[in-house]
Amino acid sequence: MFTLVVPLQAELPALLNASREDTTWVVTITLLVAAVATPISGRLGDMYGKRRVVVVLLVILVVGSVIAALSTSIIGVILGRALQGAVTGVVPLGIAIMRDALPPARLGTAVALMSATMGVGGAIGMPVAALLAEHADWHMLFWLAAALGVVGLVLVVMVVPDDVLRFPGRLDLIGVAGLAIGLTGLLLYVSRGAEWGWTAPASLGCLIGGILVLLVWGWYQLRAKEPLLDLRVAARPAVLFTNIAAIGMGFALFSSNVTFPQMLELPIETGSGLGLDMFAAALIVATSGIMMMVISPLSGWLERTVGPRPLFTVGTAAIVLAYVFVLIWSTEVWHFLVGNVLIGIGIGFTFAAMPMIIMRAVPANETGASNGLNALFRSVGTSTASAVMGGVLASMSIQVDGVAVPTREAFEVCFWLAIVAGIIAFALTFFIPSRSAGEQHPALPG
Repeated sequence: MFTLVVPLQAELPALLNASREDTTWVVTITLLVAAVATPISGRLGDMYGKRRVVVVLLVILVVGSVIAALSTSIIGVILGRALQGAVTGVVPLGIAIMRDALPPARLGTAVALMSATMGVGGAIGMPVAALLAEHADWHMLFWLAAALGVVGLVLVVMVVPDDVLRFPGRLDLIGVAGLAIGLTGLLLYVSRGAEWGWTAPASLGCLIGGILVLLVWGWYQLRAKEPLLDLRVAARPAVLFTNIAAIGMGFALFSSNVTFPQMLELPIETGSGLGLDMFAAALIVATSGIMMMVISPLSGWLERTVGPRPLFTVGTAAIVLAYVFVLIWSTEVWHFLVGNVLIGIGIGFTFAAMPMIIMRAVPANETGASNGLNALFRSVGTSTASAVMGGVLASMSIQVDGVAVPTREAFEVCFWLAIVAGIIAFALTFFIPSRSAGEQHPALPG
């Protein structure tokens, strides 16, 4: 869903008869809704049944895809893309279902495999979307999304067992509203700040307003009888440091999605690019997602053998190594192939380790919400990467035949930023306790 319209971004103003500023919301709205809906859907899953909420989210995906597929105006496409964003909550809910339903010996590999699908979906989505954009009507992208949603819905209903653990309670509607408003303010600043101006009144209003709302929201959550998110659980060292490191991992993952395709596609004459077409570049970028899927059984075995924290440390180190490599060598296609393989290994290990660390640190009734919160922190990282990388590339550009082209130095700055994010995440892994003193789920030995 995130990369579905990436190949179309340059053409959206003409296709939708709208300004470029308006068409950027086709991408932004999905990210905003995903960030807000994911922790909320996790809490709903803990309360009313994770399988039931997964089914609802898939139905929302199908409805949103059909709306976008039938739309010829910007309003309809933005509405459809907003509904598509809600499906992101399926991943943490699916991981929580696995915790409830699977024996310990299979849990690590299963979680690693599902975590890998987050990268695989984005990686495969880009070349498929590029191929459809070049050879078919752009509405086919959304019909494809609708078809995938229907397949997923049917399989979940047929195969996934009903919930064995539920924790009925009252949905904290005030908490939902506070989280939604606060996150929207922060993410609007991050995603639209470069376009509006980082110090413009609208940008600062979103930033300051979002922070103030989240502070009040946190104060309320600590005092609510049945809070949306138990912040005391979220403050446990294992959960806290894992979530902060998740920002760096989200930043590192999306940094490659922003920079690598541009370097691969820019003309050779610019001094920054390798002159590949859209589809060829997308195939190179897709290797990271394929690598995540290939190593998922290894990730599960390592998680059982050495534990999730060492796996997290190795994964963050692989991310740093990947960006150091492309910082030094990025003049041949195979350089980016190697970089993407390393990123796939790093993201595969870290995305497999994070849910396991969190599930060992939280009580069973917080599994869905806590995994949703981790997904939220990853989304903050991806949003920040999109804004920061876009700002750097736009500010460090030259005119080539009347078109602004990022300089090679701009890409090097982006790689340095990704390296710093990876190093911070790497350092944070050493603050995560090896074993949690928190309540353990029956399926997870201490």
